[in-house]
Amino acid sequence: MLNLKQLIAALATTAAVALPLTAAASGEVNLYSARKEALIKPLLDRFTSETGITVNLVTGKADALLKRLKSEGRNTPADVLLTTDAGRLHRAKSAGVTRSFDSATLEKLVPASYRDPEGHWYGLSLRSRPILYVKGKVDPAELSSYEALADPKWKKRICIRSSSNIYNQSLVASLIASNGEAETETWAKGMAANLARTPKGGDRDQIKAAAAGQCDIAVANTYYLAGMLTSKDEAQRAAAGKMGLFWPNQDGRGTHVNISGAAITSASKNSANAVKLIEFLASDASQQWYAEKNGEYPVRDNIATSSVLESWGHFKADTLNLSQLGNLNPNAVMLMDRAGWK
Repeated sequence: MLNLKQLIAALATTAAVALPLTAAASGEVNLYSARKEALIKPLLDRFTSETGITVNLVTGKADALLKRLKSEGRNTPADVLLTTDAGRLHRAKSAGVTRSFDSATLEKLVPASYRDPEGHWYGLSLRSRPILYVKGKVDPAELSSYEALADPKWKKRICIRSSSNIYNQSLVASLIASNGEAETETWAKGMAANLARTPKGGDRDQIKAAAAGQCDIAVANTYYLAGMLTSKDEAQRAAAGKMGLFWPNQDGRGTHVNISGAAITSASKNSANAVKLIEFLASDASQQWYAEKNGEYPVRDNIATSSVLESWGHFKADTLNLSQLGNLNPNAVMLMDRAGWK
């Protein structure tokens, strides 16, 4: 398996050699990406070198890009929307800014649970949201499931983001799908009572707070922990090093997972090239790039991951079709509000 430096060098070399010869050969495709440029540009350069299709990239915050697509309507130049969380992809679909499309390649490469049943979007990388605990303060034998975090023994011991965060909304939506709304609302009230502080900040802030002694447990996406463990910032590495990772619900449905994924816009003028780009982003080489560069899991089990991800071991993932996270998002938001989850 190539390491990250080797992957970057290979991508850069290929692009430098081939891009000038083929950039205009097969047209273009316009991409709105919620991923930062550094986390996607090397893949796009490689795509151009292999296909001759120029990728015009616009990056921005996920919610801002969706707002822009809705505002631009039929006049948008965007062909592809690349964004995070199935809930956001569902919002784009519901807003009418995406279209369904067929791809035998994507149906083969992307498991059914990680794509829209009507073909509006396909998952490209997998992120999990497990339980993180402070080593020496929590015995992992005490942990079991998301549901058990509502137990009073965790009172004032949990750090987690606000209910306005889409990652938490999707987690709650997955619980509604599994346990029903009434039981999940009872759980959410227990969670709200167990918070060590009023929710604030992002996932990295929850990890830092736990490491600083403000709480004993944090709920966060794995790629944030991976990013901190490999950070150039010594303080981030030190904070992350204090945390252990526990995969919840391994005796049942499995740990909650979500995706980053892509959709073709309803106003796309380059839909054939858009399909080619999304298929490329689902390829084996791209999947390995996500694991090495982004700290995310491939959507397929047969792709090698990074040493950090490997160190956490394999886990059983919830097989819920992620379209349900979007369908149940309004229920989750209202439920969390009733439960007092700020």
